[in-house]
Amino acid sequence: MHSETVVDLCRFLRDQGFQTSVLETLTSTEVARALAFADITTLQYGLRAAICSSREEWDAFNALFDSFFAGDRKPEQNRDKQISAAFLTLGGRGASSDGENEGDARQTSGASFHDRMTRTDLSALKSEDKAALERIAQRIFRQAAARLSRRLKQAGRPAALDLRRMIYHSVPRGGEIIDLSYKRKRPKKPALVILLDVSGSMNAYSFFLLRFAHALQKQFRGSRTFAFSTRLVDITAELRPPHFDDSLKRLSAAAISWSGGTRIGESVATFNALYGRKLLSRDTFFIILSDGWDTGEPERLASELRAIREKVRKLIWLNPLLGLEEYRPATRAMAAALPYLDVFAPAHSLESLARLEQHLCSMSF
Repeated sequence: MHSETVVDLCRFLRDQGFQTSVLETLTSTEVARALAFADITTLQYGLRAAICSSREEWDAFNALFDSFFAGDRKPEQNRDKQISAAFLTLGGRGASSDGENEGDARQTSGASFHDRMTRTDLSALKSEDKAALERIAQRIFRQAAARLSRRLKQAGRPAALDLRRMIYHSVPRGGEIIDLSYKRKRPKKPALVILLDVSGSMNAYSFFLLRFAHALQKQFRGSRTFAFSTRLVDITAELRPPHFDDSLKRLSAAAISWSGGTRIGESVATFNALYGRKLLSRDTFFIILSDGWDTGEPERLASELRAIREKVRKLIWLNPLLGLEEYRPATRAMAAALPYLDVFAPAHSLESLARLEQHLCSMSF
């Protein structure tokens, strides 16, 4: 079975209420690769073991598996069309001529649905809304990343006056300077370095954070992305394909400890030792996406972050737990990290992730 088919199956099951996260999708791809020459029944049992995380999912899997390969996905497709129509109406496209009131009602409905989706905590998302959220996420992340890229390019340092050129042009005018000339320097492109926590405590958020990192890397050609749990892995190449589904297939073959423990300090130390000299500069924005749960020593994390802060333009930590009203950064690792952060902000919803644009652009070049 091709990897594309496995990813489509996992998405289909997620639309039906299954809790298929990045981990289950990647594990299923590995199972399909290992059982490439097995019969369909063996493959079905292998995928059921990889995907199902509850008795309800286990009991429902076989019927949905058969339905998927029979092409019987019309109810979900119809629902997708209804949601897409709502988005088109919200954007001022696709309005019908059946009456102004009806159009207004659809527009209001689409707006409220979109607003709810972008504000909902990803960990509390209803199963039936996950497919719609993925579509919204794709559009929001792509648009926000493109705007961010344009804004940072326009935020370069002011051009310096070119005195030599001004004096030269003033000679025919008796030395009177009328026009100001500026030295035109090619602006340096800002660079992004992203460290994404894929440990077990981040399971509820890792899929959308990966999609977020994919969108950012697509807009910032010089950016680098790393995943970590117990160790650091460079996933820049895996996120290069223009389509996120293709990146998921590449990630399935990467040696990443998905849903393992968390050693943030050691992972950041590995980055500094192997990549710090090459990737860190005053044009670099260093972004950590993590809930801050660390099994290592907080002193080591503090020391490594201090070294990074001295070299980069901005050190940003986006924490999904910060979206909870009762959350306080009381873990030893998070408390140790706070003094070295320029930005400490939530990353629990699509709306909070889209605010990265404001965080990055709030500091001029």
